[in-house]
Amino acid sequence: MDLDDVLHHAGDWDRYQHLLLWLVCLPACIPCGFAAFNQVFMDRMPEHWCKVPTLISAEWTAEDRKAASIPKLGTLYSQCLMYDLNYTDILLENGGNKSLDEAAITSCTDGWEYDKVDVPSSIVIDFELLCSKSLYPTLGLSALNVGGLVGVLLFGYLNDRIGRKKNYFLCLTVEIVFGIATAFAPNVTWWIIFRFFVGLTIPAILHIPFVICLEAVAPSKRTLVSFYSNMFYVVGLMGFSVLAYSTTQWRVIALSTSVPFVLYFLYIIFLPESMRWLLSQGRVKEVVEMLNKIASINRRYIPEEILQKFTETMEHQRDQADCLRNGKRANLRDLLQTPNMRMKTLIISLSWVVNETTYVGLSYYGPSMGTDPYLSFFLSSVVEIPGYIFCLLLMDRWGRRMTLCSCMILSGVAAISTALLPTDAEMLTLILYLIAKCTIAGGTMIIFQFGGELYPTEVRGVGIGLASFLGGIGLTLIPFINYLGKQWLVLPIVTMGAFSVAGGIVTLKLPETLGAKLPQTLEEGEDFGKDFKGWAHTIQQISR
Repeated sequence: MDLDDVLHHAGDWDRYQHLLLWLVCLPACIPCGFAAFNQVFMDRMPEHWCKVPTLISAEWTAEDRKAASIPKLGTLYSQCLMYDLNYTDILLENGGNKSLDEAAITSCTDGWEYDKVDVPSSIVIDFELLCSKSLYPTLGLSALNVGGLVGVLLFGYLNDRIGRKKNYFLCLTVEIVFGIATAFAPNVTWWIIFRFFVGLTIPAILHIPFVICLEAVAPSKRTLVSFYSNMFYVVGLMGFSVLAYSTTQWRVIALSTSVPFVLYFLYIIFLPESMRWLLSQGRVKEVVEMLNKIASINRRYIPEEILQKFTETMEHQRDQADCLRNGKRANLRDLLQTPNMRMKTLIISLSWVVNETTYVGLSYYGPSMGTDPYLSFFLSSVVEIPGYIFCLLLMDRWGRRMTLCSCMILSGVAAISTALLPTDAEMLTLILYLIAKCTIAGGTMIIFQFGGELYPTEVRGVGIGLASFLGGIGLTLIPFINYLGKQWLVLPIVTMGAFSVAGGIVTLKLPETLGAKLPQTLEEGEDFGKDFKGWAHTIQQISR
């Protein structure tokens, strides 16, 4: 008699689950996308050129100023160099006929002028992050990713120590406080520091409500919960693109992607603690109270003898688990101590890295879908929806492992094929890009649910935190992979495609979780799928 059995009597896909899903857990997924991507519109770089105050005072037009003071690099004016001339003399000569061919060239000495038609506000403008300082926005993004690396371990650890509910509101507090601080950063150094602390919450603030809801529904509905969670995330991204389009001030963007989420503290009243976490802490009585509350909301009744049997079973399992571990609480080491858990942990982590790295790498191609950055961002979000629908239709038919493998291999093949096309095959390139982006987006949905199902409750937060941490390391490699393109343009695409195909094949070694009960203790986690023959089972499945 485990939690899934009792939930069936209380209602495991009824009024309570629907209220929890639609009013609490799904809206709680939105802040992650806002915080993760608001920098896209905070650090836009406008067209710029060296400022010459003398010519500005003379009220020369921008084109005349550039023609008289800025050298050309090919057909474009330089953005970081100017002629080293006495512009007062040029004014006295009324423009003069002096040739600029032999004029000395120097870096900008009085700052820059900006074309603010398309980019009226940006940290690049306010902090003058141009030319020799153009790396600073990248450092801010790196700080965000480094914060994410730290955050997934920190909040993953806290998940299994203080519980999901307290951890979520701690995470929300950090994101709001430092999101607001970002808007008031006095210089780029503080801006980068604040980005690090915002990064601590990404993607932990997305994972926590998802886990709470996943653990409260019937096993047959976990796929649907995963689908809804990803759809809300995408809707949040699309909403953010509209929000960013509606304002042109980067400080307003920073505030509008943090301040509104103060309202989420109202969820303190409604967001429940994870029942599975409470069981892992031996707090069976609280779980029984929650089950009775769920049954009441769902207008159902749990027989007393079932609750009694459940209580005895849970207390017995807890006592056995404590004795086997000599009273020690589960930690990261427990994931690697036994052979089956170690194998699953390594493969889940590898698959997570592959999916996250390939997904982000392909996302860099979003702007190529159009010249309007807002529309491009919107479209690059929209194309994820077919991927999620595709996986929703197949995960409960093919199972998690086969669907995940198919997504990763198909994405890899499409990515490689895109790189092999001639440069003038724009429509076919777009079609293959959409296939690659759709399928790897679906893969990212599957691996999160798949990993959550494979890890036992006691270390689920730590296991997902480890995989997210390693996935974050993969994200830090993306700039280096892209750098390879300077030597051979298609090499980054080929690399990501090959990585995705290889990861998809390795994933077949994982056991299937379709319709299975979630393991709760480490012992159950070790036994789960212990006799599963990955590739042999796949060959049999395909042959049938």
